[in-house]
Amino acid sequence: MMNNKPLVYFLCTGNSCRSQIADGFLKALGSDKYEVRSAGLEAHGLNPRAVQTMKEAGIDISNHTSDVIDPEMLKQADYIITLCGHANDNCPVVRNDKAERWHWGFDDPAKATGTEEEITATFAEVRDSIKARIEQFLKEGK
Repeated sequence: MMNNKPLVYFLCTGNSCRSQIADGFLKALGSDKYEVRSAGLEAHGLNPRAVQTMKEAGIDISNHTSDVIDPEMLKQADYIITLCGHANDNCPVVRNDKAERWHWGFDDPAKATGTEEEITATFAEVRDSIKARIEQFLKEGK
């Protein structure tokens, strides 16, 4: 089942927003180069706003599932990328010596407050920041 593409594993606290957005962009922009998975310490379910903000960017993640970190997948990963923002986000502790590990801190858009427009704008902002980071990763491989 495993192919020979490097496996990128995006990890977050709940696998509902940021890791899903990163997963969606890397699949859309780089699935020819990478195998992409995402997971969280807990599965909070897919955030409907994350689905909506990605739809506005032309990417459908509505069929993604919110998954808890799979230790086997973790062992096989070539790149492990955590996306938790604030220090109080419980970023996963990962043990995999062969994987390249990065932390791309993005604030959790699900914690945004304010009017509907403001919350939507926060989601779009985080989405665009994650997309820019994915594009950089695809260009530089890091």
